[in-house]
Amino acid sequence: MRPLKAQEQEEIMEKEIAAREEAAKEEKEVVSKNFIERIIEEDLATGRFDHVMTRFPPEPNGYLHIGHAKSILLNYGLAQKYGGKFNLRFDDTNPTKEKIEFVESIKEDVAWLGADWEDRLFFASDYFEQMYECAVKLIKKGKAYVCDLTAEEIREYRGTLEEPGKESPYRNRSVEENLRLFTEMREGKYADGEKVLRAKIDMASPNINMRDPVIYRVAHMSHHNTGDKWCIYPMYDFAHPIEDAIEGISHSICTLEFEDHRPLYDWVVRECEFPMPPKQIEFAKLYLRNVVTGKRYIKKLVEEGIVDGWDDPRLVSISGLRRRGYTPESIKMFVELAGVSKSQSACDMPMLEYCIREDLKLKRSRLMAVLRPLRLIIDNYPEGQTEYLEIPNNPENPELGSRQVPFSRELYIEQEDFMEVPVKKYFRLFPGNEVRLMGAYFVTCTGVDKDENGEITAVHCTYDPETRGGNCTTRKVKGTIHWVAAETALKATCRLYENIVDEEKGVYNEEDGSLNLNPHSMEVLEDCLLEPAFAGAKAFDSFQFVRNGFFCVDYKDSAPEHLVFNRIVSLKSSFKLPAQNG
Repeated sequence: MRPLKAQEQEEIMEKEIAAREEAAKEEKEVVSKNFIERIIEEDLATGRFDHVMTRFPPEPNGYLHIGHAKSILLNYGLAQKYGGKFNLRFDDTNPTKEKIEFVESIKEDVAWLGADWEDRLFFASDYFEQMYECAVKLIKKGKAYVCDLTAEEIREYRGTLEEPGKESPYRNRSVEENLRLFTEMREGKYADGEKVLRAKIDMASPNINMRDPVIYRVAHMSHHNTGDKWCIYPMYDFAHPIEDAIEGISHSICTLEFEDHRPLYDWVVRECEFPMPPKQIEFAKLYLRNVVTGKRYIKKLVEEGIVDGWDDPRLVSISGLRRRGYTPESIKMFVELAGVSKSQSACDMPMLEYCIREDLKLKRSRLMAVLRPLRLIIDNYPEGQTEYLEIPNNPENPELGSRQVPFSRELYIEQEDFMEVPVKKYFRLFPGNEVRLMGAYFVTCTGVDKDENGEITAVHCTYDPETRGGNCTTRKVKGTIHWVAAETALKATCRLYENIVDEEKGVYNEEDGSLNLNPHSMEVLEDCLLEPAFAGAKAFDSFQFVRNGFFCVDYKDSAPEHLVFNRIVSLKSSFKLPAQNG
């Protein structure tokens, strides 16, 4: 065998490297698939389904929160990945709690997250007639009966986890009697709670959900979608599988609390004889520690005026996060970091804050805003003179360009950037110390002005004209501070947020179940000063305030003549990405 030439050896080596990289890539792709994706791919491979159809099925009884974002993005993402379709469907089977207001807010939230349902917007109430027909079919098959027991008696008859239930004395009514009574229920002949329709399954089942569950109840209430057409309404566990089956949903993705309901889900679609029953798959919810997500608690906060509506920036409702300045991309990143699994776990707010910082840091301009102003007078700078300094909009992203910032004799700096008697390792402005004014000049503090109470009203300094641009190479300074020119400054209001929950006490008071609220969850600063580049900022525009954090223009309270900003997040993070294997 002749020896290989160098070129041939290189070609073989390149092929081996390419093969290894491809194998590693395939292995990584397999590992990265979550358990739901593996189930879907097996169902497609075996022919159980020839398509993927998912849905997000909220009940319109409140606003969505961060936990719902996981379900929305998961269902939409699966449909996208496998070339399928995604539906938005409102499970509006309980008119006592549902409102058009909630329907519209949910539609806005889902669209904002980027989940496109196209023309497939549905309501459970669209299928009430078909659900009624399914119930009639069950009665005719001897699989459902009208029961006169009260709700309390039904609970008593149901039994416990250790003891089987007892059969209702009405369980063996004839098909004809059940059909008549169910028709009369629909016609409004019975009062609320007087009769129910129950599935006839197994009162001795180890799964309590299978012990003849109620599938229809009498409720003389007006419905937001169907008006007064119906006075009987299907129960969720009966309606939901029928909705999925009618729409051709292939994989009904839901959270873990529905795992025990899966046998009933399967029973309903089987006994109603749908040709291609959907498959229910459960995953763990997305939990955030020390936040309020319960609808009744948020409703109370709204009604008592503790928060400014369901979209208050201190809440983790999707509308609240949007108003605060979070982006769809940051929430998608957060959901991806949280992952999809069967194991219940919880995330912390610093992880969500990390995601918004990562999303915004290269996309947004870094402008100067002084939140707590202190006047700075440069005594040796020419009076009446204004010059313009070119400052990059984002030093980490040159594509965002630069801007001209006015500079003059009188400026404003942050109060915390001056200390008359400095503490150890304080490198900002104090008498005799030199600092860099960001993008401008080196200045040295020479004194202060005080009022009759001894409060500092102005700081005096001198500047070195040779240090223009702040990039002097002949000497170094340890402190760099931002500023705003007094004459051209824009006035604004800024809101600084903390968790609305007192984290040391936890979310709920163990004694009475009330919320442990943080009385300092919002600080309003009315006299903030901004550089002119902020002029023209519109609702939802966001910026990095140099050294202060990321801020967003509030869509409710801001006006062109007076901007109001919500702090999205500070610049400092306590969150660290977990170590990656390999």
